[in-house]
Amino acid sequence: MTHPAPTTPAPTPRETRRVAVATLIGTSIEWFDFFVYGAAAALVFGKLFFPTADPLTGTLLALSTFGVGFVARPFGGVIFAHFGDRVGRKSMLVLSVVLMGGGTFAVGLLPTYETIGIFAPILLVVLRIIQGIGLGGEWGAAALMAVEFAPPHRRGFFGSFPQMGVPAGMLVANLSLLVMSVGMSEAAFLSWGWRVPFLASIVLVVFGIVIRLRIHESPVFEAARAAGRIERQPVLAVLRKQPKNVLRAAGLRFAENSTFYIHTTFVLTYGTVMLGMARGELLLAVIISSAIGLVSIPFYGWACDRWGRRRTVLWGSFVLLAMSWPYFWALDTRSLPLIVLATVVAVNIGNSAVYAPQPAYFSELFEPEVRYSGASIGAQGASVFAGGLAPVIATALLNATGGYNMIALYMSAMVLITIVAAALSPDPYRAAMKKGEPAPV
Repeated sequence: MTHPAPTTPAPTPRETRRVAVATLIGTSIEWFDFFVYGAAAALVFGKLFFPTADPLTGTLLALSTFGVGFVARPFGGVIFAHFGDRVGRKSMLVLSVVLMGGGTFAVGLLPTYETIGIFAPILLVVLRIIQGIGLGGEWGAAALMAVEFAPPHRRGFFGSFPQMGVPAGMLVANLSLLVMSVGMSEAAFLSWGWRVPFLASIVLVVFGIVIRLRIHESPVFEAARAAGRIERQPVLAVLRKQPKNVLRAAGLRFAENSTFYIHTTFVLTYGTVMLGMARGELLLAVIISSAIGLVSIPFYGWACDRWGRRRTVLWGSFVLLAMSWPYFWALDTRSLPLIVLATVVAVNIGNSAVYAPQPAYFSELFEPEVRYSGASIGAQGASVFAGGLAPVIATALLNATGGYNMIALYMSAMVLITIVAAALSPDPYRAAMKKGEPAPV
């Protein structure tokens, strides 16, 4: 059923910019928290929390705790989506920062295996679950706020602002770990240096809460509430009314989500364990790519407003497919310039094109009263099978085969899922620009 367009006054350009910046700052903080954990899991958690295992197995176990956060994300997505579609987007933005930031700060205080034995990895998993729940609720709220405050013809561009939180958070996380690891001895870094980024994040969390408290509720949600279109059970409603669009949204995430964590997290394991490279060199490649992402993501947000969501996603997917093997060829040269080049092509030319259109694309697939639920369930459900398991699967394949061919094949399969999903998905962005509020398909 198609509902009439909202009758509330359109947001001013100043309001649109303020909300876009607020979502960018907030998601940057949340992704900093998330990525500092991922980098630490690849570099030090195996030694600190699983010291009885051999190095590769210990890293595999540590990356498994990284994956636990992804398993928790759909639960966070469902819980936050229910209240986001019933109570509003803004309150979910604030709560997600509190959960994510609190979990990250607590990791910095956590005793290691040497101090409390088996309880150390158990507590690590518990805190990782808290992080995952917070991040699972975060994306839907930030993405929808940015899109629903934007004018119809610029939804792709403004929707890309919360997506920029990923490279921004990764940039700060890896820079902080790089500074701590390069500026001190290995023993000092393993003893206390790795804790500093986790503990320092509390300052960013407080800042993020203050920023998000100052923005208004989404005008699209306010219009739906004023019209009495609030669903009592939005999660069940979207699964009943638009199950195909939920599956489409999930499929559209597989390419970027799986390959991204191999290019930015698993690479630290492959480079240090298999190639004997210094972690600082690998972190530098990720840092350069993250910095470029602050430009490539808004560019592709602009591009999808001009040429369509589906075309932009397909372009990025084919780039990622083409890079499955060449990325590892570049790694095996141990040449930093070639590694940086391969990472930039894969992440900034390929991945960014798939990732940037998602807030606008997913929003246009669902009616406002179930939009948070539909977008979140699709996005966070895919994150379990695509993103969270990718470093674990890649490490397991490396452990089993001793090479990268099966990993490249796995990456190709993940990208093909997105290509098929995009081919089978509508692209209602033209109708969305004409009508203001899109008519779901």
